[in-house]
Amino acid sequence: MENKTILITGASSGVGYQTAMQLADKGHTVIALARNAELLNQLSNASNGKIISFPHDLSQLSFESLINFLNEKSITKIDVLINNAGQLVNKPFESISKEDLQKAYNTNVFAPYLLIQSLLGHLKNSSSAHIINISSVGGIQGSVKFSGLSAYSSSKGALSILTECLAEEFKETNIKVNCLALGAVNTEMLAQAFPGYIAPLSASEMGNYITWFAENGHHYFNGKIIPVALSTP
Repeated sequence: MENKTILITGASSGVGYQTAMQLADKGHTVIALARNAELLNQLSNASNGKIISFPHDLSQLSFESLINFLNEKSITKIDVLINNAGQLVNKPFESISKEDLQKAYNTNVFAPYLLIQSLLGHLKNSSSAHIINISSVGGIQGSVKFSGLSAYSSSKGALSILTECLAEEFKETNIKVNCLALGAVNTEMLAQAFPGYIAPLSASEMGNYITWFAENGHHYFNGKIIPVALSTP
């Protein structure tokens, strides 16, 4: 398997953590982003220094410091970008504030949009770049919806449709774009959304699938929204 340079957001816990670890174990160069610097350091240490960590708050919607960091590390190409970071808002519709809505959309929609724009040069330098947007089954038309998740599910729905738009826009380039719409996985976010519920998949198991998809998905899919779910929840 060709060594790839892979950038993943939301890598400090859950599915992102497990995916980053598994990709690094397979010999890929992994750049991990998350807000929590301490947890990112733990990730880097757990990988014996194989993972390059960069603490960054995506919700600030500024990526100049990231580009400078990549330049300092002489990283000129990104083969796979995994937009995994997610912001949950779990409140009744009438209780969701403007700030709640902004927080969800900043992390789940605007940050991936602007991050892709910022990394276009690095993606074009790859012979076969792949953007993987991590959405939710709740962000797919016709799926089961749940009270309290209007901000989260609608923002993940926007990310799903963005995937289709970008695949069309980039179809004459080397860049493939796909979306994995995840179902229930045992993570802290699931516990916040559905307290007491035990999902049939662990973060490690889902990380294993995303690792495979990061290595191989661009050979089979482009512009696809792919549900990856045993339950919802």
